[in-house]
Amino acid sequence: MNRRLNQIGFSQRVRLEWLERTANLVLAGNDDAAIYHDLQELLKDKLSIGGNAKRSNREKVITILMKIWVRPPHELLPLQREGLNLLAQLPREEHIAIHWGMAMAAYPFWGNVAAQVGRLLRLQGSVTAGQVQRRVREHYGERDTVSRAVQRVLRSFVDWEVLKELSAAKGIYTAGLTRTIDQVEVIAWLAEAFLHAHPHGSVALRSLLDATSLFPFHLSYVPAAHLVAVCDRIDVLRHGLDQDLVMLRPERLLVTQKGE
Repeated sequence: MNRRLNQIGFSQRVRLEWLERTANLVLAGNDDAAIYHDLQELLKDKLSIGGNAKRSNREKVITILMKIWVRPPHELLPLQREGLNLLAQLPREEHIAIHWGMAMAAYPFWGNVAAQVGRLLRLQGSVTAGQVQRRVREHYGERDTVSRAVQRVLRSFVDWEVLKELSAAKGIYTAGLTRTIDQVEVIAWLAEAFLHAHPHGSVALRSLLDATSLFPFHLSYVPAAHLVAVCDRIDVLRHGLDQDLVMLRPERLLVTQKGE
């Protein structure tokens, strides 16, 4: 897990409908080879047109899609299975939160960029690509690959309509669509996804529900006991008189460490 937290990985512009297609292929019972072939067909006229290079943009996007919904890291398999169950139950317009959570868990870089965007939106109402790039480079290093990856994640946010671009020339963005989430099962699942992308073992419940990495969503307040009741993979520890800390259960942490 620690290795994932320090990797970029998510370096391409990925549309929401591509993740939806990938998850639907998994839900339909297709094997890895069939899903890979279907994604090649889906993207052949959209990315790396006419090319079949192994490290083409199309191949990189397929790698991202497969890691999120087809072959996630071992410690994310329970999260993936539950996420697929939620996608099968929820209306299509509510799927964005599940794709967001799974993208963040598989690629913490996505959540890191989102956290910087959410923080800046709260502070000043708008955000520039340069501001986000500077903050993300503080964690991932002063590399051109970091700046390019941030730009592509921002473009994905625009595609997902959670950011609106005010000026393409200056890279200025404001908040786009936001969704209120009040289903305790979805909130508990997002809490677990958040913890898989979080560098520390625990986080205050109120901080989690108000996390800037979940900026497109307004999570209704849920008592800690309700989260634990619907998700046996997270636990809650009372800290002081009035603060609940949410964490992955110890056996999940053990699985994570073995998977590093």
